[in-house]
Amino acid sequence: MVADLGANDLFSPAACPRLIVKVGSALLVAPDGQARREWLASLVADIAVRVAAGQQVVIVSSGAIALGARRLGLSKGGRASLEDAQAAAATGQIALSSIWAELLGRHGLTAAQLLVTLDDLEDRRRYLNVSATLGRLLKLGVVPVFNENDSVATEEIRFGDNDRLAARVGAAARANGVVLLSDIDGLYDSNPHGNPNARLIPHVAQIDAVIMGMADGKSSSGMGSGGMVSKVEAARIATAAGANLAIATGRIDHPLARFGDTGHGTVFATAGQAPARKAWLSGGLTDRGSIRIDAGAAHALSTGRSLLPAGATEIAGDFARGDLVRIIDGADRVVARGLAEYDAADAARIVGRRSEELADLLGYAPRSALVHRNHMALL
Repeated sequence: MVADLGANDLFSPAACPRLIVKVGSALLVAPDGQARREWLASLVADIAVRVAAGQQVVIVSSGAIALGARRLGLSKGGRASLEDAQAAAATGQIALSSIWAELLGRHGLTAAQLLVTLDDLEDRRRYLNVSATLGRLLKLGVVPVFNENDSVATEEIRFGDNDRLAARVGAAARANGVVLLSDIDGLYDSNPHGNPNARLIPHVAQIDAVIMGMADGKSSSGMGSGGMVSKVEAARIATAAGANLAIATGRIDHPLARFGDTGHGTVFATAGQAPARKAWLSGGLTDRGSIRIDAGAAHALSTGRSLLPAGATEIAGDFARGDLVRIIDGADRVVARGLAEYDAADAARIVGRRSEELADLLGYAPRSALVHRNHMALL
């Protein structure tokens, strides 16, 4: 589906008081491992214009591993092994933060660095800490610069790409817009690298199976870690949290200004700002299990109801009460995420059972739902 939404919605401070700008590795670092300082200076000039207009801007920046790999003389861009990537990230992060601080400082702007792991934004308490720090920095007029803390992250506790990190940061910041500057200028109906007749999709109002089918999981540059699949997933997270998300090219000088002038790219539209807790739930990237439901329960959830045991058909995983779980329909679509009211063992005992049967089955006074609507976010 398409929506009547353009770049101006992302750049007007009135429509978008807070904006997240993500910069990919292929844009920030040249093939020789050097930072593309002139291009970065043009981007920072664009950001300074937005801040002067009254918009609060948060940067999500890749590039630490690529910069560190050159300084350390590591092969394969520092990604030959986990140890190399962590060493390159630890070295390159100093260079990266220095560049941002210097370039922003030329415009009288103060930079702040925040390094996070997946766990920092998946754990509710730490997520709230990040959100509070962000809020205070923005009120002080600071430009926060985020990156994943690859010096300590492993495969089990990492985002894997900064597209989804940008969307998650957007939710924590309660941002109204996210711009992913990339080496591709938007979502196409087929891979433009293989099909010269591929058509750019300018507006997306709903991320459905058709839109997901247009995504390609490969990074065109080979330098970054994300592809179009990660960008569409980032759009799902951002729009569910109440932010519009745009994919735009960064292969030009002054990329934000050019996108604002031309609108050339893809904009994913949000239905509106979500409550903070539900924004966190909907954007979760990890879970401890799943609950499969029947068609009747899927309809009930769509009308704002809680998930009752009678509507569940299968329990998977080893989750405890309060853990995040996926709620899946009969076609294997994830229709919601929420916090389990029962641990997996008790949930499995009451699948498909009516409410009046639960006390006898469990031996204690049951809770009313498997997942309560107040602790659930529909996707």
